[in-house]
Amino acid sequence: PPFLAVSGGRMLLAGALMYAVLRWRDVPAPTRAQWPSLAVMGLLMMLLGNGMVVLAEEEVSSGIAAIAIASMPLWMGLFGAMSGRHPSRGEWLGIGIGFIGVLWLNAGSSLSSTPRGLVLLLIAPIAWAFGSVWSRGRDLPSPFMGAAGQMLLGGVMMLVAGFTLGERMHDWPSMKSLLSVGYLLTFGSIIGFSAYIWLLHHVRPALAGSYAYVNPVIAMALGAWLAKEHFGTADLGATGVILL
Repeated sequence: PPFLAVSGGRMLLAGALMYAVLRWRDVPAPTRAQWPSLAVMGLLMMLLGNGMVVLAEEEVSSGIAAIAIASMPLWMGLFGAMSGRHPSRGEWLGIGIGFIGVLWLNAGSSLSSTPRGLVLLLIAPIAWAFGSVWSRGRDLPSPFMGAAGQMLLGGVMMLVAGFTLGERMHDWPSMKSLLSVGYLLTFGSIIGFSAYIWLLHHVRPALAGSYAYVNPVIAMALGAWLAKEHFGTADLGATGVILL
């Protein structure tokens, strides 16, 4: 189930593990004043950002999902400008070139979706970008403790959403499914999301958000390596544009 296992359960477990390890290493826990800010970020980035993508991917093609997610840096630039942190001309140029590259990379793929899937994919990058920009300047704990707190609260929100939508575990997952969720827990949540939160504390939003352009390139390389997928000259050209 999207919320119970792929997002909610994974984020809650990742957040609990990180929180326990950080407290064991004497990292200060979030203060009472910091928890509300973490809850807002958990709502925007976990439930509405990550959760909407996972829910949408039940009924949209991966090409549509990749394009929608790649719009996130555009929204980050827009929200940054609205909050007084205007991206430079070079950053706007990079955002535009990267988005064109992602469009090109997915031009030959199956771009199918339901109306609901498109709405979910519109909400996700807007919520993620707004939460990222909103977090700057807030009273938050250290980056890694902040990531743990967001995953804890966001995981709880997604579990509640899953049960509300009627999601249930009707059978024990296969070993392949368990290993896949375990990989997402370790590399997607604990390592990847923590790295992103650290970047939000230390670099400009346009640079932190550029990961959305790197993902399709890595996915293409992994597809060729692990799934024996084939790519052509156009894919290599699009990859060059994204890297540029």
